[in-house]
Amino acid sequence: MMQRALFRRGALLAQKAAVEVSLLPMSAPLQPRLDRAMSSVTIPPPECMLRPLEVPFRYLFGPGPSNVPPRVLAAGGRAIIGHLHPEMFEIMNDIKKGIQYAFQTQNNMTIAMSGSGHAAMECAVFNTVEPGESVLVAVNGIWGERVAEIAERMGANVHTMVKAPGGIFSNEEIEKALAKHKPVLFFLTHGESSAGLAHPVDGIGDLCRKHNTLFLVDTVASLGATPIFMDQQNIDILYTGSQKALNAPPGTAPISFNERACQKMFNRKTKPVSYLFDMTHLSNYWGNDGQPARLYHHTGPVSGLFSLRESLAILAEKGLEESWRQHREVSGYLWKGLEDMGLKLFIQNKDLRLPSVTTIAIPEGYNWREMLQYIMKHHNMEMTGGLGPSAGMTELLKDLRRFNYLKRDWEREQSRWLRKDAMKRVLDEQYPKMKDLSGGWICYKATGGSEERKLSVVPNEPEGYIVRMLKSATTNGKPILYLVPLQEEIDTS
Repeated sequence: MMQRALFRRGALLAQKAAVEVSLLPMSAPLQPRLDRAMSSVTIPPPECMLRPLEVPFRYLFGPGPSNVPPRVLAAGGRAIIGHLHPEMFEIMNDIKKGIQYAFQTQNNMTIAMSGSGHAAMECAVFNTVEPGESVLVAVNGIWGERVAEIAERMGANVHTMVKAPGGIFSNEEIEKALAKHKPVLFFLTHGESSAGLAHPVDGIGDLCRKHNTLFLVDTVASLGATPIFMDQQNIDILYTGSQKALNAPPGTAPISFNERACQKMFNRKTKPVSYLFDMTHLSNYWGNDGQPARLYHHTGPVSGLFSLRESLAILAEKGLEESWRQHREVSGYLWKGLEDMGLKLFIQNKDLRLPSVTTIAIPEGYNWREMLQYIMKHHNMEMTGGLGPSAGMTELLKDLRRFNYLKRDWEREQSRWLRKDAMKRVLDEQYPKMKDLSGGWICYKATGGSEERKLSVVPNEPEGYIVRMLKSATTNGKPILYLVPLQEEIDTS
């Protein structure tokens, strides 16, 4: 009571003093100085900041981020609490259990990084590799390239196994490289989104243990969409991202280390090159080090963790096997629709296709950038181009494109998309139409060229319709023809 009374008296005295000072006449030298201080802002508020935020709704069929369910958005909009509050620790414990389920692991050292999948990627390398140590990286797309550069930057002796995008490394090839380079860490991408590949994992963990190598696997594009079993497949370090098949906002990245990885990680001769990603501190922040108190390390993304917890809860409620089944079912429907249009899928073997990211080859002669811009403008669909090595293989791959989907959005859009409306309109936009009224021909004129090709009208063409052809797409050597409402045509004759 005495202490509270003293605080109350002190507050009253401070208020009285402030009022008395404000009533005093201001001295002449002080007035200009205050005026200058009050007018010291020379850069006005930007006009854009005086307008309300506007964000369009789009169907995100690119490699990520994905459309976020309302339930996850609502979780991220909850009131902020302190990142060191007991309630926050309870939520973090829930997240840990959700990750263990999604990864199919019992690893205690399981956390969610504050950052995108790249944060987990760097955390894995920084904590388990020391300068001068040998690292082996399987490169068959952009993510192997990234890990190789990260390891090289921190001083590792990096060796790569390189194949074209979509290439598969056999277990025999991997074991030969392990024996040759004797790495402390071997990296493989399970879901290579730049190629649409789901790389086989079985048996590789056993080979790594045989050669005393840690097995690091990237599942950013595959977790929740196709099976992965961390413990059963002897994966030492596994990580993913929140914004892909988990359907949470970007900004958190689950990662897990088994006991073999922890032995290497916590018996280093040197400190990790990153303080933020140092698992010595992060293990305490997530309550994994057995200490009674969690100490401050950094301020975690509170709202992002709310969203991640909710997305993991949805996955747990649905069940992993059901999630895998739904992704496989919907991707199969997509693959059939694309192939029915005469388009070729890049990954020929269906068993190796990544259900969450589909790659197709654009027909020769089309400007893919203009096509994607058209799809965005007229159909509010985001689709993207290749990344890394796949981006520069236009002639070989006929332009590699990626399509990602969210099941509930796909079910809303599948009839419109698979009726070929969207793709057909895009292709038509690239090749302006002309009608020869005298001969009944439909002519195509290539953009930027003068050559025209005439196609005869299909017999018994329905009234009000004309024939269109999908360029470069054939069935048994014959062009694929479409019947399009006449009023939708652009008459440039």
